[in-house]
Amino acid sequence: MKIALLGTAHPLRGGLAAFNERLAYELQGQGHEVVIYSFSLQYPSFLFPGSTQYTDSPAPEGLKIKTVVNSVNPLNWLSVGRQMNKEKYDLIIVKYWMPFMGPAFGSILRLAKGNKHTRVVCVVDNIIPHEKRPGDTQLTNYFIKAVDAFVTMSRDVLKDVKTFTPKPAFITPHPVYDIFKEAVAKQEACNKLKLAPEKNYILFFGFIRAYKGLDWLLEAMADERIRKAGIELIAAGEYYDKAIEAANNKIITDNGLQDTVHLFTDFIPDSEVRYFFSAASLVVQPYKHATQSGITQIAYHFEKPMVVTNVGGLAEVVPDGKVGFLAEPDPTSIADAILRFFEPGSIPALHENILEEKKKYTWGTFVKVMMDAAFG
Repeated sequence: MKIALLGTAHPLRGGLAAFNERLAYELQGQGHEVVIYSFSLQYPSFLFPGSTQYTDSPAPEGLKIKTVVNSVNPLNWLSVGRQMNKEKYDLIIVKYWMPFMGPAFGSILRLAKGNKHTRVVCVVDNIIPHEKRPGDTQLTNYFIKAVDAFVTMSRDVLKDVKTFTPKPAFITPHPVYDIFKEAVAKQEACNKLKLAPEKNYILFFGFIRAYKGLDWLLEAMADERIRKAGIELIAAGEYYDKAIEAANNKIITDNGLQDTVHLFTDFIPDSEVRYFFSAASLVVQPYKHATQSGITQIAYHFEKPMVVTNVGGLAEVVPDGKVGFLAEPDPTSIADAILRFFEPGSIPALHENILEEKKKYTWGTFVKVMMDAAFG
């Protein structure tokens, strides 16, 4: 088929770009002709909380990427929509993660579908955003009217989609991110990160936002039992909010955690990701609320056990007592789960369980569900 992806791609950085590019490779591998319509302007600078929207990494080889979409220019939406209409794609795949994109995506897709041939399927990260703003519902409703079917990656998001529309909606798990090369030995990883390889490290990874609960994990690190166990934390990811950074730094200072919490708060390029996961024995996601998480699927790629809070769709992909442990969303329960993991023999056949669970999350499975959603 002739397929277009509408959304983030190189030279833009982050999980959205990684997802779209990996999906494009899978579709091309199945014999489809694929082009990604990415952003010439994704967010105005004053709306973007990080240091930069762009990556220094080279463009992914073998992908056709058009950097043409301006998220705030209606004249651009008309131009891109007409381009896509003229190309007469069999399928357009669009990722939806925040209502801000509703007007641009909704307008482009309406025009693209005017040829009466093109189908549109939406892969939904969130239909209700983590940080809510006035007008979210209206913007999302405008977008939804231009979509034929939806694919979600957790039951919670599926339920949210069904509150907006009766259109077909399917669920399939987030596939494993396998774009980060292979793991390295702990010694090599620790040398790279200037850490002591004989210590037990746990890892918090990804952009640091309020809902991801790093403050709870820092409070768990202050638990006297964690201190006595000699467990140390690697927190790797860029802050998106200076107030959250200041509050977390205060927790570290107030509890004397400077020697046991290792902060890497610059953006982590793809080429560096493997060192953080290779240095850690356990990945911890102390989220306060969630839908699904790409971090879970990076952990599966590196075959790392996890502790996750029992919120959103995290429990669906981290079976308790099999590939890690579930914690209740509070610091004491998070500390309990971490300590339980480090008890000898706490999870029999742990690595075998991770390998078995990992098999469920292939890109081929994801594409099959997506095609079923689009074409029935």
